[in-house]
Amino acid sequence: MRRFLLVLPLVSALSACIDIPQAQAPRRQTVRQSTGTFNPRPEYRQCLSELGAQKATFMPLADQYFGTGCSNVATVKLSGLRSDSTSLGLTNLGPVTCNMATTFAAWARFGADRAAEQILGSRVVRIETFGSYSCRNVAGSNRRSGHATANAIDVSAFVLENGHRVTVLDDWNGGTPAERRFLRVVHASACKRFGTTLGPDYNAAHANHLHLEADGAEFCR
Repeated sequence: MRRFLLVLPLVSALSACIDIPQAQAPRRQTVRQSTGTFNPRPEYRQCLSELGAQKATFMPLADQYFGTGCSNVATVKLSGLRSDSTSLGLTNLGPVTCNMATTFAAWARFGADRAAEQILGSRVVRIETFGSYSCRNVAGSNRRSGHATANAIDVSAFVLENGHRVTVLDDWNGGTPAERRFLRVVHASACKRFGTTLGPDYNAAHANHLHLEADGAEFCR
């Protein structure tokens, strides 16, 4: 499969000087159904075009249905993003819905990277995650998590161009004033873009990551 790598002009400006609008390993499963081809729906093809225009590095994936509410539909394998001036590496990502990928790409560039430069004085070169797809429920409930449909990403840390690493676990409350401000700004930026954004102030289960989910909700904690 060939990778898509295209170019997009700057599509967002800053608001308030920054932005405008424990992970579990996927369980071994038997695929009950797979199309064996890329999702043919026009909205998926349009999303792939938008993701390519954002200069993301990715590979479209075939639809897969695992049963019990778990699936990978209209997903991509996202391996890299682009900021204003450099490439952004990603860690631990599995399949992620194309819509989630385009939203994540915009947040990484206009929210996280620009906030890092303005607050910490250095650009982001890598975003570390605890993953995307995982067939599991929301903790303590019988409801499927956004991870069960590859529609969520858990972000754990940011690595800057100067070598500095800012982690949600260590720096949300225990970091320098600048590090704490940076993490809260990227959290607030995510709340403008994703339907559900959860961080350390939500509950203990999110003490070490930001849960970002493109679900159309309006839930920011």
